[in-house]
Amino acid sequence: MSKLLIKIGKNSKLAFRNKVNSKTKNKVLEDFCKLIIKNKNRIILENKKDINSAKLKKLKENLIKRLSLNSEKINSIVKSIKTVIKFKDPVDLELKKWKRPNGLKIKRVTIPIGIIGIIYESRPNVTADVSTLCFKSGNCVILRGGSEAYFSNKILANLFRQSLKQNKVDKNFVQFVDQKNRKLVDFMLSKMNKFIDVVIPRGGKSLVKKVQDLSSVPVIGHLEGICHTYIDKEANLKMAKKVIINAKLRNTSICGATETLLIHKKNSKFVNNILEELTKNGCHIYADSKIKKLYKGKAKLANEKIWSKEFLSSKISVKLVDDIHEAIYHINKYGTMHTDAIITKNKKSANLFIKNIKSSIAIHNSSTQFADGGELGFGGEVGISTNKLPPRGPVGLNQLVSYKYEVYGSGQIRK
Repeated sequence: MSKLLIKIGKNSKLAFRNKVNSKTKNKVLEDFCKLIIKNKNRIILENKKDINSAKLKKLKENLIKRLSLNSEKINSIVKSIKTVIKFKDPVDLELKKWKRPNGLKIKRVTIPIGIIGIIYESRPNVTADVSTLCFKSGNCVILRGGSEAYFSNKILANLFRQSLKQNKVDKNFVQFVDQKNRKLVDFMLSKMNKFIDVVIPRGGKSLVKKVQDLSSVPVIGHLEGICHTYIDKEANLKMAKKVIINAKLRNTSICGATETLLIHKKNSKFVNNILEELTKNGCHIYADSKIKKLYKGKAKLANEKIWSKEFLSSKISVKLVDDIHEAIYHINKYGTMHTDAIITKNKKSANLFIKNIKSSIAIHNSSTQFADGGELGFGGEVGISTNKLPPRGPVGLNQLVSYKYEVYGSGQIRK
């Protein structure tokens, strides 16, 4: 086991020595798209193996849905790659330059991070997305996907490696850990710091916590996505209803799904309208005592644990608040610095909310489900970071680089 990972680590180190120009990077990605389209039926067949296995393991329906690939989803993967191709290469960009009084010329220039370890759960699209983003940003990537998506991940990783080989680029820029043994993850996190520069986990709370606790290298990630939508006293209620239905139910299993709805007390008459619509669409309600008195339908009483719960299913917690300050306080207390939204016509209230919540993504008059690198114009993401240090929010192409200072002199010495 350790020999396999050390070999992978050494392969990455050797591959990283090779600098690939922008034209070649884009050609590799273009050919990867062609290979995905050409092998679409093979990909779907491999994915069916994962689906059948997941059903035998009695995986939840929403997780099976997340795992599933079809023609439409594969086309979406290709579209995302093509978007990244259009982006400017983020490596060797001059961020700033200046001249010192002593004549020294200084530049701050972007560089790749190095070797990135991605540990992720049952999302096959992640294999294509992160390989694309890491390669375009000049990084090597070591992929350790969840066993539920083993066959889907493997074929996508192999197609990328095939594209690298076709273009005479070291195929070890992208490596897939071709074993299901969970101890491999422990070894990657605790014994691979000579090879891996940063680890990015994509998955549920238990996975991310394990990575954060065990990793001997820096981690970019978020523990949970406890996202809130606050309906302000000056909200357009028709808009609010449309937005919250989407924010909660469009896809309940993603980290950008709203888990808690906060409603200003002046909108108490709106409570039944919105909660009835959520219930009609199969959503279960957990309510504070005030909401429970107002709502005529079924609702369980929310407790302290509920406010800190990431459901990732058709469940939502609902609270009536006295004002915007209580909403902000609640979000900063129970939120996870992921994504939070306000629905209001009042620009001053929107600004107050956006400037005072600790979230990495703050939204005005729109769905929290836009918390996605692709939706924000990044062409995809390797994850969403809630770290206080950068990068924060969706980690896309331009967040996968570091920088160095280039100093040019003409014989200056320090006095």
